[in-house]
Amino acid sequence: MTRVYYSLYDRLLSPESLHRAFRKVKSNHGKPGIDGQTVEGFAEGLPDEIVMLVRELREKSYRPLPVKRVEIAKDGGGVRLLGIPSVRDRVVQQALLEIIQSIFDPTFHPSSYGYRPGHSAHQAIAKAEMFIRRYNLRHVADMDLSRCFDTLNHDLIISGLRKRIADGSILGLVRLFLQSGVMIGNRFEEVEEGSPQGGVVSPFLANVYLDAFDQEMKRRGHRIVRYADDILILTRSKSAAENVLKQASQYLEEELKLTVNQQKTEVVHSSDGIKFLGMEICTAYTRIRDKKVCGFKEKVRKITRRNSPVNLEKVIKDLNPVLRGFANYFKVANCKVVFSALAQWIRRRLRAKQLELWKKSTRLHRRLRQLGYKGEFKHIKMNSWRNSASPLANMALSNDYLRELGLFDLSRVRTAATASN
Repeated sequence: MTRVYYSLYDRLLSPESLHRAFRKVKSNHGKPGIDGQTVEGFAEGLPDEIVMLVRELREKSYRPLPVKRVEIAKDGGGVRLLGIPSVRDRVVQQALLEIIQSIFDPTFHPSSYGYRPGHSAHQAIAKAEMFIRRYNLRHVADMDLSRCFDTLNHDLIISGLRKRIADGSILGLVRLFLQSGVMIGNRFEEVEEGSPQGGVVSPFLANVYLDAFDQEMKRRGHRIVRYADDILILTRSKSAAENVLKQASQYLEEELKLTVNQQKTEVVHSSDGIKFLGMEICTAYTRIRDKKVCGFKEKVRKITRRNSPVNLEKVIKDLNPVLRGFANYFKVANCKVVFSALAQWIRRRLRAKQLELWKKSTRLHRRLRQLGYKGEFKHIKMNSWRNSASPLANMALSNDYLRELGLFDLSRVRTAATASN
């Protein structure tokens, strides 16, 4: 029997709970909302801010501010709309999340991985690989939802929460957040649907909302993997995949009032590669999607621009977080060759950068003599990309030397390919 919780609101009135929520908000380093207050500014007056929040919540006079509209460019074109709440609203949302997430999360579908404690994109990828390779579910309905966060129906969100929560004060607070509105520049816009991406509680609400879909697929006996609004339904035959795609689309659009993105939704076989969370999962291996490699290389190019006066040590310091982030995420793919090629290309970018900084080949020759090389050296064009791969450049700026400067070496990362050997 499903347990229903009646008295939860008093937990929000604990100063300790709000202090703990603020520490979590602070660790996320978020931007200010429409009031311009930073996390640091909130921290300076933290005792008074907490007292004020407790009083407003107790008296039921608390009203969240409208969220600040921010547009983020998508990789494939277009923009993603984010809504940035004020710091004080993020603190209340975080405290609220800690209360209600513990109630719902244990009941979520085991193949739902997005925005859940102890769950990750790597686990979602591993589950899809297992279904494809161990269970031979190689025909996949690959589904994508259009503007999922922006089109969540408020009444359905509250209805989903009401299955486990009967505390009207908690449900009313959630509705306040959903209806707080959006500031676009200096213009206020009311919101009748959606839960803004950027809000602390929004990913959880989306999981509550979409769990109805997950459980319906489970009831019908379908194998799924879902990460937020990226959905895979895995079957043994093309006809089964086509049939479940129709069923799933009908349920999402008619019951949950969402829109299936027809341009990004298709039935595909694992031999052609299943595009999921930046990867292409194939029948026997997993590779990094080409567009993710291209996006990574563009970031590297910006940091290693040859016309920038920044010295090599600073360039490497700025570059390393990008390299580590890329490696830590994509190392679960069979990408040893890709990582090695990228590492070689990055070292060449750095050599080209240093040659440009030296400007004259006499500086290069001096470096070579300091390293103990003898004889006469050719004069080369220092701003030539071709010469960055020359023997002289490699001798002056060896792989070992670049590692001594602290360069993170992609070629030494343990990947899925090396781990299986």
